[in-house]
Amino acid sequence: MKKMVLFAIVLKILFIFVVINEIDILKRYIMGQLAFLKMFLLVSIPTDINDNRRHVHVFKKGTRHMRSIAKIWIEQNGKKCVEIAESQLSAKDNEIIVAAIEKHWEFINDQITKTFRGEKTKIKNIEK
Repeated sequence: MKKMVLFAIVLKILFIFVVINEIDILKRYIMGQLAFLKMFLLVSIPTDINDNRRHVHVFKKGTRHMRSIAKIWIEQNGKKCVEIAESQLSAKDNEIIVAAIEKHWEFINDQITKTFRGEKTKIKNIEK
């Protein structure tokens, strides 16, 4: 009986350790939080600096998923061009997010630049 209790305690400690490390990993790789829009968080990831087009990843606020639910291009050849690269969202949600990015494009683009420079970003609550 004592061994089972001890085993349960060890499992709880390991679980807590994994959760803390998961949060630490998210902070390290998702340091460019750019904007909130309704239930979504728009994020720039520092390792995307080598990609051929600037883009944002869309995560659902309050979830612990390590994968984005959408990826949206914000430029092409250095010029403003907002379009969906991939998405698991509804057409309506995609439309809302694209319209908000169009409206706040300069702010978002500036924040991506800060992310790539390793600077702290500002999080802005944007609406359509």
